[in-house]
Amino acid sequence: MLVAVLLSALAMTAIVAVRYLLTSGGFAFATRIVRPGLYEGLNPQIRKEIYWSLASAAIYGVPAGVVAWGWQELGWTRIYTDIGAYPLWYLPLSLFIYLFAHDTWFYWTHRWMHRPKWFRIAHAVHHASRPPTAWAAMSFHPIEAITGAVVIPVLVFIVPVHIGVLGLVLAIMTVMGVTNHMGWEMFPRWLVHSRLGNWLITASHHQRHHDEYRCNYGLYFRFWDRLCKTDRGLAKPS
Repeated sequence: MLVAVLLSALAMTAIVAVRYLLTSGGFAFATRIVRPGLYEGLNPQIRKEIYWSLASAAIYGVPAGVVAWGWQELGWTRIYTDIGAYPLWYLPLSLFIYLFAHDTWFYWTHRWMHRPKWFRIAHAVHHASRPPTAWAAMSFHPIEAITGAVVIPVLVFIVPVHIGVLGLVLAIMTVMGVTNHMGWEMFPRWLVHSRLGNWLITASHHQRHHDEYRCNYGLYFRFWDRLCKTDRGLAKPS
C-alpha cells in the first residue's frame, strides 16, 4: 500500500510540475510576443521563480497523490464519475462552491501571510519577484505552498464534485494563477471594466497587490476584498 501511495504522489508531482512548466512557459512565450522587452533583464529572477515553483509542485503533488490513490482504491472521496448521480444544475453550483471556498481560504491565509513575522519567514519569497512574471504563479516558500496545497484535497472529502468539474477547477486555478502574475492584462478592457469584471480578479487587480502589498488579497473574486475594505481597484494597465 505504501508503495502505491508513494507512486501516486510521485505521479501527481510530475503532473503538477509539467502543468506548471507548460502553462507558465506558454504565457511567458506569449508575453515575449505581445509585450516584447517586459521581462528583459529578469532571467536571474525567473530562474528563482522556476526553482521555488518546482519545489512547490512536490508539496502540491503529495496530498493530491494521496487523494487520487484513496479515490481510486478505497473510494474515500466524494469525487464521482456518473453524470447522473446529481442533478445537472449541481455541476455549475459545485464549480462555484469550490472556487468560492478556495478563494475564501486563499484570502484569509494570504492576509495572514502578510503579518510581519510570516511575511519575513515565508511570503517574502513570493514578493521577491519584482515585477512578477508568468513564472511566479507557484513561486512559494514551502510553508506557503503547504497552505495552498491542502484546500482542494480537503474539499473533495466534503463537497461532492464530478471529476470533470474538478478538472475545470484545477484548470481555472492554474490559468488564473499564471495570468494574474504576467505583468500585463490579457483580458479586454470591456470585460475587466464590466459589471462581471468588477467582481473578478485579473492581472490589473493582482498587480496592484504586488505594487502596494496591503490590498487586493483575493484569488478569483473581489468579494472578500470588498467586504473587508481591502480592495483598491486596478493597477495602471501595462
